Amino acid sequence: MTATDPRAALDALIAEYTARANAIREDLARSHSPDFAEQAIQRENDEVLEAILAETEAALRRVGLAKLRLADGSYGYCQRCGEPIEPARLKVLPAAEYCLGCADLAR
Repeated sequence: MTATDPRAALDALIAEYTARANAIREDLARSHSPDFAEQAIQRENDEVLEAILAETEAALRRVGLAKLRLADGSYGYCQRCGEPIEPARLKVLPAAEYCLGCADLAR
């Protein structure tokens, strides 16, 4: 994967996030212990896993939107100001929607 190949970077992220989401779903589907004390801990762990799953699914949506931007020619341009997103930022965050200046404003 290179900085000049955003499609490969986005495809790699989709594969990574999909594998992570599938593993979490598998873990959440497992049965719980009949022991109530252990079951309480397992259910707390499930809450953490559900939060991680939600973030993973949100990341998948962001990558999907980045692929749409790639297809329509708007990939690499800030969705707020329209200026090009810094290549170093895209290398680290291939699904970045905003340039660094606009990303700071969104915080």
